[in-house]
Amino acid sequence: MLSPSPLSLLCALLMCLPLAILFTITCPTAVTTTAGGGGSTSRLNNDTPESPSPPPIPKDDESLLRVAARVNPRPTSPRKLAFLFLTTTPLWLAPLWEVYFNGTNKSLYNIYVHADPRFEYDPPFSGVFSGRCILSKPSLRYSPTLISAARRLLAHALLNDSGNHMFAILSPSCIPIHSFEFTYKTLIRSKKSFIEILQNEPGTYDRWAARGQDAMLPVVRLEDFRIGSQFWVLTRRHARLIVDDESIWDKFNQPCTREYTCYPEENYFPTLLHMRDPRGCIPATLTHVDWSVSNDGHPREYTPFEVGPELISKLRSDMPRYGDDGSNGSDSSVRERRDRHHPFLFARKFSRESIERLLRLANDDILKD
Repeated sequence: MLSPSPLSLLCALLMCLPLAILFTITCPTAVTTTAGGGGSTSRLNNDTPESPSPPPIPKDDESLLRVAARVNPRPTSPRKLAFLFLTTTPLWLAPLWEVYFNGTNKSLYNIYVHADPRFEYDPPFSGVFSGRCILSKPSLRYSPTLISAARRLLAHALLNDSGNHMFAILSPSCIPIHSFEFTYKTLIRSKKSFIEILQNEPGTYDRWAARGQDAMLPVVRLEDFRIGSQFWVLTRRHARLIVDDESIWDKFNQPCTREYTCYPEENYFPTLLHMRDPRGCIPATLTHVDWSVSNDGHPREYTPFEVGPELISKLRSDMPRYGDDGSNGSDSSVRERRDRHHPFLFARKFSRESIERLLRLANDDILKD
């Protein structure tokens, strides 16, 4: 048998090269995004190798939202939870979330981080948060930029993984108060979103008129305007509805003339879902917050001295406040829901200094169901 000559080996190699290039281009394993804080490039990795490769994610918001609105409304299997962290600071409580996700099947969840690029993140995002930053933009209080950030997170999550079924938005001061298994079982079987939708709250008119007396008309009438917590868990259907919305967003995407009544992130989402699909919502947030003590529009922040088993037990046992879901208040399903209330799954605000106490409670109190 003749040995191949060097020339024939070179020709064979050159013939295979185009195939290798084609395979590299058409079989990506990650979506490239720009991380917040310095604009460095990171890889947004898919946790399930067998998942179909996600489409390229547009960098401009208009294209991003338009493409995300076209994704399949039905999630692929296995259904996943998408955890959306919106932050302007390092994730000081990340060690607790590490314990929360430790040992969990990675095919059941995804994490996305929107990190305002105006700030430094030291320490940088690591562990389960490593490479999870999406292309982020400034997110300012008293402005619609916080809505934009949340819509951006939803769009990336919709495009990045077709298995994402429920989408929970969280802040750097949020903690879990149940195990991942408990949270997953509670949310994954739900066909409705969990979002606080409150009607006739004090200050409703001032918030509605914050952009001008008639600025919301004719699209959003005062009687359609709603207030609610900016912390929600949405179904895939509602995530698509939000990224597809233009008419209601156009009204909220206006600068406020009265800053002290401008909290658009607490109004846009409950107003939109109330107007478009109230019966598809359970009108309550599953993120516990204590407004009995507030400072400059912020709720109570728990210090290390307050963090103990009794606090976790109280947060778990408290009952969500149910608002307006468009149903008759005497409806049997509404009565049943209020008698057998849904559990809080998350809580805020916890100070950065409380992390050591939280870690001591993690296995025996916070994550033990």
